[in-house]
Amino acid sequence: MIRIAKGNESKSLLTTLIRISLLAGACILSACSSGDADKPAAQATASGAVLNGVLSYAPEDYYQQSEGKPGGTLRATVALDTSTFDVHAISHGNVQWLGRILYDGLVYQDEQGNISPWLAKSWEISPDGKTYTFHLRDDVTFSDGVRFNAEAVQVNLEHMRDPATKSPLAAAYIRPYLRGRIVDEYTFEATLSEPYSPFLDVLAQSWLSMISPKQIKENPKSIAEHPIGSGPFVLESYVRAQGANFTKRADYNWAPPVTRHKGPAYLDRIELSFVPEAMIRYSSLQSGQSDFTLDAPAQNAKAIRADPALRFHSRVRKGNPFRSLTLNVEKAPFNDVQVRKALALAIDREGVAWITGFGEYAPKSDFLAANSRYYDPSFKDALTYNVAEANRLFDQAGWTGRDEKGYRVKDGKRLSATLLITENPAFPNSVAVAIQADARKVGFELNIELVPTAVATDRRYGGDYQALGGGYWHTNTPDGLYILYHSNSIASEKLIGQNSSRLRDPELDDVLERARKSNDPVELKALYSQAQRRLTEVVPAIPSYESIHMIAYRNKVKGVFFDTSHNTPLFIGVWLDKEAQ
Repeated sequence: MIRIAKGNESKSLLTTLIRISLLAGACILSACSSGDADKPAAQATASGAVLNGVLSYAPEDYYQQSEGKPGGTLRATVALDTSTFDVHAISHGNVQWLGRILYDGLVYQDEQGNISPWLAKSWEISPDGKTYTFHLRDDVTFSDGVRFNAEAVQVNLEHMRDPATKSPLAAAYIRPYLRGRIVDEYTFEATLSEPYSPFLDVLAQSWLSMISPKQIKENPKSIAEHPIGSGPFVLESYVRAQGANFTKRADYNWAPPVTRHKGPAYLDRIELSFVPEAMIRYSSLQSGQSDFTLDAPAQNAKAIRADPALRFHSRVRKGNPFRSLTLNVEKAPFNDVQVRKALALAIDREGVAWITGFGEYAPKSDFLAANSRYYDPSFKDALTYNVAEANRLFDQAGWTGRDEKGYRVKDGKRLSATLLITENPAFPNSVAVAIQADARKVGFELNIELVPTAVATDRRYGGDYQALGGGYWHTNTPDGLYILYHSNSIASEKLIGQNSSRLRDPELDDVLERARKSNDPVELKALYSQAQRRLTEVVPAIPSYESIHMIAYRNKVKGVFFDTSHNTPLFIGVWLDKEAQ
């Protein structure tokens, strides 16, 4: 049973009818295609390799391997609109690739995850780890003609942490940033309040891209729909919930050296359409109405692989895996670690992964993605599906009685909690119902409350819930564990924090704090191993599967390679082969 709390949002009858007709057309189009099973094996490329439990991808996946041909328009689809182009103000997953279309970053990770130049040519770090001096390129301009310089860096960092920006991500990532100093026009000095070894890593992420300082100072609200960056494309037009068009910037010539791309992008235009319906994204790609989808539907992955006219990539995001549940440890019954662990053991992750991923998602029961730096696979089985052990832990926690409906009871009270969810394609209601059924098998009553996103957001930051459904936190550094589980990351009036479990564990806090202050790879490996072990012991959340990004495109699309921080496509090297089918 799902209890629905209604908001004030509504869709017009016309919109609903249009969606129904489009879906009907898509189903007809899909049905007209036959023989998928008899087609050659998929042209699925750039698969990762697992060695000793650690996932990696080939270095050549991350740079341009040959020159492309200029010209043409790429027609692309994606499921959702970010609703703003101010990348500092959101944590939306689309920013991973969308930000790279419009903006540039200060630094860039290389194929091994080390920091390499971009808009900053070089940098020095003081012996105490608190002062970073950046030497900037002097040939970069924003699309409004303003030069990129030290002032631009300072203005952007201030915008990220300005309370008016309401940043849920960038502000947290630069929280140790104390102040900036313009040494000269192309030298910027950043002073931190304490050593913070992930500082350069987070500056390499798309959410911390550079926006025109003139726009930030004069009209920051305009960034939402009329962004000005220094990136390879410029926004030409945008219609909320429908689409956005981008045009090539002809004078662009400062791509990250790691990408091996010289000069402007090859494409003249990118026409991006927002298409929530998975079947329509697939059918439009299959029929040639679109060239590229940034959200390849998992349910169609097998058909895409089997189609010789299409190519498919499935890639794991670094950072934290997808969570089926985040447990509020301040609220009963999840203030008892035995109950948290028992419930984690009771959930069939393979079943959950299949419901959402149709066999495409890798089940996951530990707390760091397998391709993250310092991932330790030693704990990958600590919370795997084990009903017998779940029942033993519930008994040990004192929930030994049963009521007339078979639910566990203690001191006359039923073992029960409410799961708060929203309408979310990444966490459909069917997943919540499946988890509810798994919990029921071990005598745990898990009620489901469906609320509008705005309501869920308010309640999440206010701590008004027992459990939250769905969510992942991608980042290019294992410090994502700090963002999600350190006590300093709990939301407050002054911080849009991401520690939704509201965990306060001194042992974990100490390990994560020491990791932030260390630059020694040996020490960092040991510290992050301890953090991963500790999370499987305190169980603030229930991981379900790796966070996967799947794309597909037609054969005429060439030159696709991937961003080193986000494992999402970069469009600067993409070109269209008019002779390909």
